[in-house]
Parts: sequence; C-alpha cells; structure tokens
Amino acid sequence: MTEPDSTGSRILRARDYRWQDVPVREYKAADDSFRGVIRQTLLDGSEAPGLPFSTRYFEVEPGGYTSLEHHQHTHTVVILRGSGEVLLERRVEALAVHDCIFIAPGTLHRFYAGPHEALGFLCMVASERDRPVQPDETELRERLAGSAAERRLRP
Repeated sequence: MTEPDSTGSRILRARDYRWQDVPVREYKAADDSFRGVIRQTLLDGSEAPGLPFSTRYFEVEPGGYTSLEHHQHTHTVVILRGSGEVLLERRVEALAVHDCIFIAPGTLHRFYAGPHEALGFLCMVASERDRPVQPDETELRERLAGSAAERRLRP
C-alpha cells in the first residue's frame, strides 16, 4: 500500500489477486455451509474513517461455494477472475469475468466456482449492515420449490 497523503488517499497494490499488507482471512467461522473460500477486506471504516461502505475481495477455490444466505442489506459483486454460477433466489445464472451482480434485500444467494479455476470477486457493501441469515429446510422448501435453484442445491 502506498502511504496515505495529507487527505488520506492511497493506493492498495495487488499482485496475483492478493493485495499488499491486507491479511488473507477465513471467509467465516468454519462450518459446512461453504467450501474453499477466503477473503481480504481492502477498505472499510477502520482503514478509511467515514467510509460508508466496505470493499472486500473473495476467492472461491475450484468446485467451492459460499454460504447460502439472505439479508436485508444490498450489495454489489464484480467478477475479477474465473467463472462459475450464482444462485439468486429461484434462478441460477452463469458468471464470467467482469459480470456485475446486484443482490437486492432479502434475496437468497450463493456463489459457486467452476471446476477448473478459482472464482474471484470484489464485493461492495454498506459498512453498517445486518447479519446474514442461513435458511433452514422449511424456508428452502417454501422459497425454492420446483426452481432451478432447488435443483442446483440438490443435484
């Protein structure tokens, strides 16, 4: 990272999808709701006081996936590397580099990496937000019955 100037502005330098001086962290506490995901928080209020959003990089290993969840905050995702799929409520869509995904409040979602390469994406989200909710089996049946998303979850 370059040293902040008098305004606090700076550049975070990256190489091979890793940003200098930004720790690589586990995606979440270990459980069986996801597989093969890491994250880097590039900027948030702790690094840039007053910043109303966080910019994070997530990487999903080949064949991995994020948690299946929903929440009331919106977020935007931009694919930087790889390919895969996103489950958005009742549908499943293919993803490629530079695709931009808007996730509306309450939308059930999950990201899947393809089988041969990592899926890397930037995620921008409000700094102050609610906690994600993982649906139980009853909620899944009610929300996804007969959909492409249900078939993706239960191959």
